[in-house]
Amino acid sequence: MITTQSVSTGSKPLKVEKTSLFLETLQRMVKGPGAKVGTALFVLIVLASICAPLIAPYGPNDMDLENMYATPSAAHLLGTDGLGRDQLSRLLYGSRYSLSLGLSASLFGALAGVFLGSIAGYFGGKTETLIMRLMDIWSSLPGMLLCILISATLGAGFFNTVLALSIGEVPVGVRLIRGQILKERAKEYLEAAEAINCSKFSIMFRHLLPNVVQPVLVNVTMGIGMVITMAAALSYIGLGVQPPTPEWGALLSAGRLHILNYPHLIMFPGLVIAITVLSINLMGDGLRDALDPKLRS
Repeated sequence: MITTQSVSTGSKPLKVEKTSLFLETLQRMVKGPGAKVGTALFVLIVLASICAPLIAPYGPNDMDLENMYATPSAAHLLGTDGLGRDQLSRLLYGSRYSLSLGLSASLFGALAGVFLGSIAGYFGGKTETLIMRLMDIWSSLPGMLLCILISATLGAGFFNTVLALSIGEVPVGVRLIRGQILKERAKEYLEAAEAINCSKFSIMFRHLLPNVVQPVLVNVTMGIGMVITMAAALSYIGLGVQPPTPEWGALLSAGRLHILNYPHLIMFPGLVIAITVLSINLMGDGLRDALDPKLRS
């Protein structure tokens, strides 16, 4: 949004244009061809998930027992599974679950990371040491193994999968925010805030965070694709979203036993996952470049 404001200089007013930071960042983000393609693909995928009830030719669990394991045809564009369920419809409905998993887990993990990283970076001392040693232990476990352990302990299901995936995202957010806050902590605007008796939490979340959150935004965007892949992997081994929910990883798991005879059962879900992750990564690259002050014109 661009607004015009008149500023008086004594002789005649000058017009100063104010540009919305969000729109300015968005414009810079889509300058590159890769970011344009990624944004367009991701928007199409999101619209398809929202409009799934309108554009899907069948319900996600509608069975046609006369067309089990049907190959792609005019009646079923992407074929059917072992119960005669339309693969295109299940992929469209499944996008809701896979995108929700990726967005929710990345967001929750980032929020926890921002909170703990802010405390560690601002307060320092024993608090910082304790938090960072916990993060060291946390990071020593492979991310996928940690997700498997949590999912196996809590049980399969959508919310348990979100929790398992978000926990794995916390250490990265903590380290990013702590590093940025350590750079900002000695600047004059923080000394001014302390001089007027602002509370420590007000300084952290009102003054510090807006100036250090940019790397986290990029990390969250780039992490969504990885989380979608990990969610698919958990469902593939039976620890994620469970059938008959048409989550993309669950579709891969259901088709793995028939990959030689009916390759469409695993080819199309894998292709959709790959395109989605690629689009998100391209968007993340564009956002990183847009927020990099060295690349601003």
